[in-house]
Amino acid sequence: MTQPGQVVFSRMEEVVYGKPAAETVADLARRRGAERVFLMVSGTLNRTTDEIEKLRRTLGNQCVGTFDSMPAHTPRAAVIAAAEQAREAKADLIVTLGGGSITDGAKAVQLCLANDIRTPEAMDTIRAPSPVKPPSVPQISIPTTLSAGEFSYISGVTDERTKVKELFRHADIVPRAAVLDPEVTRHTPMWLWLSTGIRALDHCVEGVCSNEASPYGDAQALHGLALLARGLPKVMADPNDMAARLDCQLGSWLSMAPLVAGVPMGASHGIGYVLGAVFDIPHGHTSCIMLPSVMRWNKPANAARQALVAAAMGHPGEDAGDVLDAFIRGLGMPRSLTEAKVGPENFDRIAKQAMGTPWVPRNPRPIPGPEQVREILELAA
Repeated sequence: MTQPGQVVFSRMEEVVYGKPAAETVADLARRRGAERVFLMVSGTLNRTTDEIEKLRRTLGNQCVGTFDSMPAHTPRAAVIAAAEQAREAKADLIVTLGGGSITDGAKAVQLCLANDIRTPEAMDTIRAPSPVKPPSVPQISIPTTLSAGEFSYISGVTDERTKVKELFRHADIVPRAAVLDPEVTRHTPMWLWLSTGIRALDHCVEGVCSNEASPYGDAQALHGLALLARGLPKVMADPNDMAARLDCQLGSWLSMAPLVAGVPMGASHGIGYVLGAVFDIPHGHTSCIMLPSVMRWNKPANAARQALVAAAMGHPGEDAGDVLDAFIRGLGMPRSLTEAKVGPENFDRIAKQAMGTPWVPRNPRPIPGPEQVREILELAA
């Protein structure tokens, strides 16, 4: 019997998929009456491809500026720099083209503009759950990776002072539209495409395996899991397979349904936050390293849920941790903390800091203290 629950929907208004990004964004901007469009984009794409110039050209005089200096893990200082540039440009719409750090950065910029935040230190005043003024400059996102932050109303920003990744939340910072164009992902390095695909797969898995899973989230995440399990190896085999790239993008979109609808993530995400902020490990790689070990540690608490994961990935009756391990290895992704140059001497710090994340305390198998986090880290060593 299904347990009583609640499903909350985000304020994203539309997802456009399989259409050219530049023309789609120009149409969306026109429909919204935007006159001053500010771009936050990948520096690599801006320097080495014509994708950003195509966007500028299609927007014409509506484009009032470009910020292309957002580092990985979205540091506060870069958010403030982008907000200042957008403020000077009098932006009335932010369009992002790039990966998750850029998407999250723009979400944080929305809050900085609305609340007149002008220094990294002042961002303390808008951290969740502090009351904040709602953003008035909306965002449209064109993702080039699969980490799926464009579907969330949460922005992860790293405080450089503490090397802690903090969450900034507001229902209205979710991008109003996401544009999924497989063609613009051709430039994404294969390691980044595949590893962020595992990040999306991690969303699916932890959403399905949560003690707070919902029928709505299950339906979306299990189909997303099947699309990712099929699409990622195809793209690895043939980078020009646009149908497979679109399958991955659709799987990434569906992967966020549980989280956006109120289902918490678990220890893979929680530990991953620490690995990213402290050791600068890319988000996708944190999922590649941690997810199978978290599944193995959690199995005594949710074996029936894990069976759904194995079946969705085409391996009914097999151990989900083993299936995930083999799948990730097959994509050539790192599978241990040792490969990421994180040794046991760091485990106590990681374990203690992970307890302060929003997800470790809601892991399906209870984690009362750092000792249990350390057990998971030893499995992933």
